[in-house]
Amino acid sequence: MSGFSSLARSSAIMTAGTLTSRVLGFVKASMLAMAIGVVYVQADAFDVANKVPNTLYMLLAGGVVNAVLVPQLVRASKREDGGTDFTNRLLTLSFLILGLVSVVATLAAPLLVWLYSSGWSHEQLALATAFAYWCLPQLFFYGLYTLLGQVLNAKSSFGPYMWAPVLNNVVAIAGLAVFILVFGSNDASPHNLDTWTPEKIALIAGTATLGVVAQALILIWPLKRIGFKYKPTFGFRGVGLGSAGKVAFWTFAAMLIGQIGFLIISRVASGASVPGDGNAANTAYTNAYLVFMLPHSLIAVSLATALFTSLAKNAADEDTEAVVGDFSMGVRMVGMVNTFALAALVVLASPVAMIIAGPGREQAMAIGLVIITMVFGLVPFSANYLAQRVFYAYGDAKTPFLIQLPQIVFQSLAVLSASIFPKSVTVAIIGLIMSLGYLMAMIISFAVLKKRLGEIDLREILTSHFKFLLAAIVAGGAGFGLLSFFPDFALSGRWPALASTAGVGIVMLAFFIGACYLLRVRELHSIIDVVAGKLRKAA
Repeated sequence: MSGFSSLARSSAIMTAGTLTSRVLGFVKASMLAMAIGVVYVQADAFDVANKVPNTLYMLLAGGVVNAVLVPQLVRASKREDGGTDFTNRLLTLSFLILGLVSVVATLAAPLLVWLYSSGWSHEQLALATAFAYWCLPQLFFYGLYTLLGQVLNAKSSFGPYMWAPVLNNVVAIAGLAVFILVFGSNDASPHNLDTWTPEKIALIAGTATLGVVAQALILIWPLKRIGFKYKPTFGFRGVGLGSAGKVAFWTFAAMLIGQIGFLIISRVASGASVPGDGNAANTAYTNAYLVFMLPHSLIAVSLATALFTSLAKNAADEDTEAVVGDFSMGVRMVGMVNTFALAALVVLASPVAMIIAGPGREQAMAIGLVIITMVFGLVPFSANYLAQRVFYAYGDAKTPFLIQLPQIVFQSLAVLSASIFPKSVTVAIIGLIMSLGYLMAMIISFAVLKKRLGEIDLREILTSHFKFLLAAIVAGGAGFGLLSFFPDFALSGRWPALASTAGVGIVMLAFFIGACYLLRVRELHSIIDVVAGKLRKAA
């Protein structure tokens, strides 16, 4: 129980930071919608320009850096100098590669915008390219943030990494507030393609990048506090970086095919955008994905981050039983939260969409449909995320690549076929395809893990998830029933949507917890025992 209590404490600190950041992220998305709209060509232009560094960051955070740094640093810590020289060399090499990639990507802004869009006019491409020149330098600072954060995580200092994005959102929100104050909202003063001046572009895109810069640099202080001093160290041969290079190669390959898959999604989604028709397109996809990632980021990422250092240590010690135990516990804990999130977001998809994107019943329902199709993939997405961490803990990035390859092939071919459907539902079809791809990847990952480890506690995992599903059905029924009493109020404006989401969400959570308690869900009772123990100590 002490191990679970320590993990719960670390996860709680990170979840608090992530929750604060995500709430501010929703505020930022709402203000961006107010500033430049959602179903408008200028909104899609900024979305594509800002999406490229964000997407690469997500892939770096979940791929190359996580796969390479933490396991390598944990193993290097057993050296006489505690791994200091190895860490400095690894960081120096990473900074050089990251800087080169960032410069090349920024210079290639016109090409990247063209690749991630489809059927755009010359004016829209020109605006997106101007945004991209300001946004693409974010790549370096996202990478810097991730590298420094993983050094902190390897030393079991988890909080700063999850709290730093709060500063990013604060800076970006301030920039959007100034933009609205100086240039007006899109409703009050429509920001059509021919109205964008260099000053407007610099303010909205420049402050977005400034937020990422602040997010990275703020981590220097906690690193100094724990006694870490970085010293640029060159000479990368014969110091043990070979194994790190192999892992980095396969994770970069996975990143590359992931980018190809995302590029196809972006082009097909942008093809659904027709000026004036109000169809869900790139910006709607981004908003729905923001909602989809919220429960995953709050629980799966926080828990996996705290768990990963333990997994790497147990893998280095060849303690398979401990690895299986950590993995099983992680999947079950994340599954419980995600199953509730699935039920809540299916019931409240449209009100949640209105909170982010602003008033407009048809717009909220269009984005809400995308949210629903996406969240069906939430449970397998997070479960596969945790499975990947087990492979990475053993220094194996080739297997996750081989698992991801058929997933991306399936998703890409299916997404291309989505263009045959009416444009009004194209992005929703993409969301459903993504969910099926996540399910396929999870099944393959679990099968490979079971073969490699001998046992992954699959029976316990499935039993727990069956109980979660029953509790989610109860909670979903309660939510739908409550909404039926005031069906129009929930979509009558942003504040009514917020009130409905909060009220119905709390009722659904109460029903879910009650059902889990009656079903004797072990994970819930473990949490109750930890909380009760803390309260007894406080008393």
